[in-house]
Order: sequence, then structure tokens, then C-alpha cells
Amino acid sequence: MALGGLAFSLLNSIARSFSMQMDPFEAQFLRYFCGLLVMLPLLWHQGLAAYVPVDMKGQFWRGGVHTIGLMLWFVALPQIPLADMTAIGFTGPIFIMLGAAWFLGEPMRKDRWIAAAIGFAGVLVVVVPNLSGTGGWYNLVMLASSPVFAASFLITKHLTRTEKPGVIVMWQSITVTLFSLPLALMNWQAPTLWQWGGFMVAGVLGTIGHYSLTKAFSVADISATQSLRFLDLVWASLLGWLVFGDFPSQWTWLGAAVILVSTVWIARREGRRKEEPSPLNSSET
Repeated sequence: MALGGLAFSLLNSIARSFSMQMDPFEAQFLRYFCGLLVMLPLLWHQGLAAYVPVDMKGQFWRGGVHTIGLMLWFVALPQIPLADMTAIGFTGPIFIMLGAAWFLGEPMRKDRWIAAAIGFAGVLVVVVPNLSGTGGWYNLVMLASSPVFAASFLITKHLTRTEKPGVIVMWQSITVTLFSLPLALMNWQAPTLWQWGGFMVAGVLGTIGHYSLTKAFSVADISATQSLRFLDLVWASLLGWLVFGDFPSQWTWLGAAVILVSTVWIARREGRRKEEPSPLNSSET
């Protein structure tokens, strides 16, 4: 989950840059089309049979829902300041945890909610001093993408019960590419060589990110993974420092410390929970 967050932090920087240079729907299509190109060698090496899904209908449902979330996200992305986008984006774990309880039957564990609340508080420590309040109705568009993405990830969790992570990621690339193409063609402009290179890098990062998230969903309750989402802010701050020379403020350091504390705490709690013997296996006294 942490590796996926790092990959998406890198990817979002590229996506935001290119969405300012071309139609956002074209940027959306090229990001997933290049992700599909990246995965073709795997398809060639392992054979088509290895990527035939058990639940084809579920794969297309997941792709359709994720495409809708991407449409909202890419439209708002170039119009909203980074701090505002960060704050809005971190509402996602809340929607996912609620959906996991309502639709997947995962237990509403108190410690998971506490960790998510502490992590969200850490994000607010960093972003609130930098909120601009600009962006107008695009803030609502960005906010609307959060529950849609949450639905997509919940479908992913459901699919992991019958599908391998690689199959889910492959078919996400296929379905989102197909659904995004008509929108991209409406205002198509020929990408430059530099943009093609950037989207290929984005394709690699997106494939790594989605595979990491899908793998995490396949081995743990989706609600147990959500506090780790707040580590994305730590990655983004480090990247800003290393790549752009933006030295983190005291609020960033404080917020990062809060996020790390909540992440370590819930990881230890989940680890101990897995180590505890099942009542069916424990000896009677």
C-alpha cells in the first residue's frame, strides 16, 4: 500500500503537468493507453490465457466506474491548487471504510477509524495553512470523484476474491482505455515526443501503483489499508524537496510526524491481530 502511494505521488505530478498542456480527457486516455502498452510484454510472455478473467462483467463494471472518477478528477486537476487537491483527495479513505462496512461486511473496528482520523488530522495540519479557497465549483467536481474512486476500489476488493492482481490491473488498463477513447477524440491534439515519453513513465508508475494497491487489497481488509493512504502526503513533501527544492515547512514536518505515528500504530495493531490465535484453534482452559 505504501509503495502504491509513492508511485501515485510521482504519477500525479506528471498527470497534473500534462493536463495543463492538453485536453484533460486526452491526458486521461494517454495515461491508460500507455499503461496498457507497458503491460503488453507481460501478455506476450505469459500468454493470453493467463489474463482471461473469471468475472468479465465485474472487470467492465470496475473499468466504467473508474473512468467516471477519472473524468471528474482530470477536469478539476488543472484548476485546483495542490494543497486544496490534497485535502479533498484524502476524503477517499473515509468513503472506502464506510463502503467496506456496508457492502463488503468488513468489521467496523474502532482502531482503524482512530488511525484514519489521526492520519486525516495530520493532513489538515499541513494543508490548511496553504488552502487558497480558489477553484470555485471545481472543488465540488474533485470532491465528487472521491466516492466514485472509493466504489472502484471496493469493486477491486470484491474482484480479488476470484481474480489475480495482475489480471485486474490488465483489464483496468483495457477497459479505461476503451471508455476514455471517444472523449479523447473530441479535442485531440498530437502529443509531442516529450509528452509521449512522460505518459510512458506515467504508464509504468500507474501499473506499479495499481498492482501494489490490488495486491494489498487481496491480502488484507480494505479498511485496514486506508490509514496508509495518508503516507502519500509524506511522499509528496519529500518529492517536492528533492526535485523542486521546496523545503518542507514546520507544519509539513508536524503533519508528517502525526501521519507516521498513526500508520505505525495501526500497522502494529493489525499485525498483532493476525498473530492472535483463532477461537476455533485455541486450546480450552
